[in-house]
Amino acid sequence: MKRSVWLLSCGLGALKRPRQRPKLSTGIRTLVSAADVQFGQPLHETHPHIIGPGELTPGISALEYHHRRARLAQALPKDSIAVVAASDIKYRSGAVFYEFHQDPNFLYLTGFNEPEALAVIEKGGSNVEYKFHLCVRPKEAKAEVWDGARSGIQAAQDVFNADEARDIGQVHTTLRDIVLSAKEVYTDIPSNAQPRSAFGKYLLGSLTSKTEGFQRILEASKVKPLRPLMNEIRVHKSEAEIRNMRRAGRSSGRVFTEAMRNPFQTEKELWASLDYGFRMQGLDGPAYVPVVAGGKNGLSIHYVRNDDLLRDGELVLVDAGGEYGGYITDITRTWPVNGKFTDPQKDLYDMVLKVQRSCVSLCREDADMALDRLHRIAESSLKDGLQGLGFDMSGDAMNLLFPHHVGHFIGLDVHDAPGYPRTDRLRAGQCITIEP
Repeated sequence: MKRSVWLLSCGLGALKRPRQRPKLSTGIRTLVSAADVQFGQPLHETHPHIIGPGELTPGISALEYHHRRARLAQALPKDSIAVVAASDIKYRSGAVFYEFHQDPNFLYLTGFNEPEALAVIEKGGSNVEYKFHLCVRPKEAKAEVWDGARSGIQAAQDVFNADEARDIGQVHTTLRDIVLSAKEVYTDIPSNAQPRSAFGKYLLGSLTSKTEGFQRILEASKVKPLRPLMNEIRVHKSEAEIRNMRRAGRSSGRVFTEAMRNPFQTEKELWASLDYGFRMQGLDGPAYVPVVAGGKNGLSIHYVRNDDLLRDGELVLVDAGGEYGGYITDITRTWPVNGKFTDPQKDLYDMVLKVQRSCVSLCREDADMALDRLHRIAESSLKDGLQGLGFDMSGDAMNLLFPHHVGHFIGLDVHDAPGYPRTDRLRAGQCITIEP
């Protein structure tokens, strides 16, 4: 689908929806392609090498984003709302910022990948009706000179399909009425709000002006956590999501295989090779800070210093993965630094590999399996295998040798759907890791 937008001859500040006829009294307008407009994120018209036709983000169509909002609305009680905030820019120090990473729930529902934005899903009086409000930063030439293009308010409607779009700077004048008219409000703010921007301060209720902060508005409302509803929706992956995760996993696997072929002198060299490899494979980059642990460093579950030597005769454990379209892969592999296992190393490796393959084979809907049950099976199998290799498994040996859970859900987050029960039966379409 080719998107087109109406533009005032005087600039980008007057984007109009294609279905709206321009008023001649406001100035001369020309119908132009969206490819001639600057947006705050890649779109098919501007970045066809990244975004396919009909998609808002890599692999995920605008229609799928609508279906996600509809599923959330269906889970909401009548006459209630869900409020989700975008991430703010986070700073290392002073004006030096970290790479922006969108709040996963916000991205999941909107496909909008800019900071300082707010989405409201408003459930009406029927089970199929919902209204999508999206508050974003407006186009602003001076700011865009420094920070790059913004999509703007009109694109929030034309591109991201908001029913109502507003300036985030004026959100306090409209959000109050929406919140107070709802019987129930589902939100996890302020857990994802940052106090540095005016928007973050508004969400936290810490503005020094007379503006009534979001938290103050909520005091008159019946507020419930949004996360349980989002977990139920996000834990079941669509075919498009699974394709993205397969691509991330396949490309990440190639990077691991190439790393195993090459000798590295230090953990940092191996780390750099992984980072470079993920991007060269067409991924967005690393999904998280990796573990590159030579020798005894592999005994720390989240060892991320990655600053030691890789020594001949030792093993190196790598826990890493790439990201594609926001979707994560999480791979842990161990191999000999010099390319050849010693006999004891090979025996231990083969035992763990056998347990992993056995657990993977149980990831079927007809196996009546849950993550916790899978963990107990892995624990028992590892204990038997270690005893067979001559380990003393008395006392709390398993807690020392296997202190983490065998797996977790995965998706837009490394640990996806946080808080979703690990006792629930695994279903087709759910995605988990298996990491004994």
